[in-house]
Amino acid sequence: MADYTPTFTITNTMLDCVASISEKIGKMSALKNLEAKPHLRKNNRIRSIYSSLRIEANSLSIGQVRDVISGQLVLGEQKEIQEVKNAYGAYAQISVINPYDIEELKRIHAIMTKYLVDESGCFRHGEEGVFNGEQCIFMALPARLVPQLIDELFAWMNRVQGEVHPLVLASVFHYEFVFIHPFSDGNGRMARLWHTCLLSKWKSVFQYIPIESQIEKFQDEYYNAIAKCHINRDSNVFIEFMLKQIDKILEEILLRADEQDEHVTEYVKKLLNVMEYEVPYTSTVLMEKLGLKSKETFRKNYMNPAMELQLVQMTIPEKPKSRNQRYIRRNRG
Repeated sequence: MADYTPTFTITNTMLDCVASISEKIGKMSALKNLEAKPHLRKNNRIRSIYSSLRIEANSLSIGQVRDVISGQLVLGEQKEIQEVKNAYGAYAQISVINPYDIEELKRIHAIMTKYLVDESGCFRHGEEGVFNGEQCIFMALPARLVPQLIDELFAWMNRVQGEVHPLVLASVFHYEFVFIHPFSDGNGRMARLWHTCLLSKWKSVFQYIPIESQIEKFQDEYYNAIAKCHINRDSNVFIEFMLKQIDKILEEILLRADEQDEHVTEYVKKLLNVMEYEVPYTSTVLMEKLGLKSKETFRKNYMNPAMELQLVQMTIPEKPKSRNQRYIRRNRG
């Protein structure tokens, strides 16, 4: 029996996207933006988790997701809170995951679905479909075929490592995995996480690139691409879609980095470096973090310029001098 090979064709669009993404990754490596800023890495990780769960209809806000991850009490549906805890635990494993190992896939699925499903960490035994909300995109293949199909997919990945570009390989895997739908729940979350894992083995910076947030923005197009591939019986449309989205999110990150380099003073950079995104701070706390004693210096050199650039905003803008005033670093992504 011949080795299984997923059906796809390398197109000029794919080649152009791969070249563009590779160039942007090179620029990002030179900037060392993510490596030097732990709060930025944490924020992007939270964006990834929030967006991936949002696609699956989790209703928690990004602020609530941040609070769950920080160990704070959040009022909400227990299932949704558990989904956040599980996703954070799974994403924390990215640097040590071997994405070419089926047992690793099951191990991470067990983390992703802990306390949520009976078949946590093992392949499904029932029949499942791929849904966008209430709309069924297609019904997955019978459960009895799952072990063989996953074996073949992972065998292909291991066989073509170094031959198929990681950007293409990760996209092919993502589509094929969704098509097989190996688990009773968590397939979308696992597909997106595994996509990131595969890319991070190529370039480690992908651990902190929130590709999921881009998919969430274009969720209908994401599912339409999957549906078209199902009809066409190849993954070309999905590969091109994913490459374009990765290129867009990298472009966004680079643009923001360029804006900061061009317009932001050293004072404002220092202020931003002590602020996490979407977390409210008092002026007193920020001055302590910056080692400042003069309120006038803080306002003139740090806070006012940051607000003029719309990098920081007040929680009560209509009452600038309110005792309850807080300042939040804006997430412009």
